[in-house]
Amino acid sequence: MYGETEPAAAAAERTAFRRAEKQYKLYKPPKPKGRARSKRGSGQGGGGSGEDLSSVVDFHALLAAGDGGLPAGIGRRDLAGFDRPIFCFLDRPGFYFIPGALSIDEQCYWIRESLKTFPQPPNRTNLTALYGPIFDLLTAAKNQKILVEVKKPDGQEISEQNSDGRKIHSNNFKFIEDSEIPKGEVYRSTAATTLFRKLRWSTLGLQFDWSKRNYDVSLAHNKIPDALAALAKMMAIPAMPSGEEFRPEAAIVNYYSPSDMLGGHVDDMEADWTRPIVSISLGCKCIFLLGGKTRDEIPTAMYLRSGDIVLMAGATRECFHGVPRIFTGSDDEEISALVSQLSGEDDSFILNYIQNSRININIRQVY
Repeated sequence: MYGETEPAAAAAERTAFRRAEKQYKLYKPPKPKGRARSKRGSGQGGGGSGEDLSSVVDFHALLAAGDGGLPAGIGRRDLAGFDRPIFCFLDRPGFYFIPGALSIDEQCYWIRESLKTFPQPPNRTNLTALYGPIFDLLTAAKNQKILVEVKKPDGQEISEQNSDGRKIHSNNFKFIEDSEIPKGEVYRSTAATTLFRKLRWSTLGLQFDWSKRNYDVSLAHNKIPDALAALAKMMAIPAMPSGEEFRPEAAIVNYYSPSDMLGGHVDDMEADWTRPIVSISLGCKCIFLLGGKTRDEIPTAMYLRSGDIVLMAGATRECFHGVPRIFTGSDDEEISALVSQLSGEDDSFILNYIQNSRININIRQVY
């Protein structure tokens, strides 16, 4: 598959990184026959029956332990003027873990922005190639609208303007109410809620071309939002050379559904690897694997929770990393504070989404 020869594919299965991915990946058990279905041992929460997660590093537990001592290979860094705890791995220079870096209010703000604002054009998403620019997807999904492809009898484009006066759906797609009958012929239709659940990534600032694995400066784009840029600059400080400031120029927002995973990879498309990737976790907890410069090195597994921030700079930029698993369902207590904060009627759709999803915002300095 994907151009690999069978021996190459088999070899990949034998690497230490791939074995770790398979170890922590969520495997759904077969559904029992009959009406009675037990939720116990589903693997959606803290692990299925017999699952061993004892080797997963939990920086929140280490932080709560205070001065009780750190496991071998893990260090803690104190930085003047930086008021958050910083952990690191002694054999992975350039990697920093900041547990609970964001308050609950900050987490809720960035969850809302990730779902409402960040998928807005000119930012591109995984849906753009199929449907063109889609405006106000969250609003359409909340209102149970349907995206339909419509053409006038003469073949002319249909276009509308949103509340800001921007032209939308020039590619003949438009959102309608379920009860509406559009003028012209409907070629295909998709519920906005379905599209929302299919959202997997959006790109902010300089746009990343996934097919070419580089930044396409010719694509229309806005600069990184000021508030996100300010947050990234502040959080990047532990990984930056003394006296220098991080310049946020691009960001990729990843949206994880319950069974999604991110395979092992290296982020190597930026010009200067001494500048960190600032990675923000929101929503459901996940397992993050940090390996070495080849897939043959055994990776370290750690928990990432909502509000945690990871920095990867220098030599760590050459290390394979990935997300084999997110935790949902019976692990709701992990995000109970978010649930309480998002309990208002206006946030009900967002709450339903984030209880079973994870969002990752990773901000980069491209040049």
